[in-house]
Amino acid sequence: MADKYELTNVCIFDGSQISGPCSLVIDGDKIGTDARVATAIDCEGGILLPGLIDCHVHCRNVDNLAQFCRWGITTALDMGSWPSDLRKSIRQEAINRNLTEVWTAGIPATTPGSGHSRIPGLPHEALLAYPAQGVDFVANRVAEDSSYIKVIADIPGPSQELLNALAGATHKQGKRIVAHATTSATYAMAQEANIDILTHAPLDAPLNGSAVSKLAADGRVVVPTLRMMQGLAKGGEKHGSDYSYSHSRDTVSALHSAEVAIFAGTDANSGPESPVPHGEGIHTELELLVDAGLSTVEALRAATIEPAQYFGMRDRGWAESRPPSSRG
Repeated sequence: MADKYELTNVCIFDGSQISGPCSLVIDGDKIGTDARVATAIDCEGGILLPGLIDCHVHCRNVDNLAQFCRWGITTALDMGSWPSDLRKSIRQEAINRNLTEVWTAGIPATTPGSGHSRIPGLPHEALLAYPAQGVDFVANRVAEDSSYIKVIADIPGPSQELLNALAGATHKQGKRIVAHATTSATYAMAQEANIDILTHAPLDAPLNGSAVSKLAADGRVVVPTLRMMQGLAKGGEKHGSDYSYSHSRDTVSALHSAEVAIFAGTDANSGPESPVPHGEGIHTELELLVDAGLSTVEALRAATIEPAQYFGMRDRGWAESRPPSSRG
């Protein structure tokens, strides 16, 4: 028989608000309704959150999944991993061991000569020189069961024509496309290409009012990865003297004021340049989103119900409560 618990005197974030004290039954791995024979736990007014969703990670092994679980992340959106056998094994281990579920872009697209083209071990098929290659690239990722397509919009990097081709091919396949963009110029290129999701926030300058308004009007989603932007800004002398974390923060503030959808993501990775710990980083990210102008509830929504609804995850992102029960 599965373990059953009744959490009493618990405040629940249900995806839209934090409730007053109530009760909730956990019956095995489901939220139940019958408190009979349940073990009661008095939560003393503590807050229960649904599993968090980190909308930008790089997952390299099963240990990463365990770290996500330890910090309350039950879904992670991987933004670039290879080879396909590694992705399959990680996903299978997640099922076998009841660990964090991983969605993935698989191999990201870039161009020969870009900064990201020098990533150690990056497969040759990630390097696209011509727009015509975009159709086959997207088809191959879909065949590998990628959840979405990822392109790295660097300068130097993919041309506007290549970005347009990748976005068009992705949408014909019924998928969404995500663009890495860390400058105002690459944001503009991604927007022109009809990219669905922009990840990171500009370090060179805040987005201007017209750019923000267009993002809002076109229903774009932004995953600003503010903790990563902090790390990159510290090495600003390597990127250019105008690079500043304040530009990223101010952009998020403007996006929030314009009601652009903002999702929480960390860019969790173990690389040497700007590492972000898997799992733990999401909590700093939520604090930084609040610092940029989101309310506490809005930040929680950015890591739960908002991405869950956007990606069609109907079984996560929220929790149900019920009135306090009388136990016999």
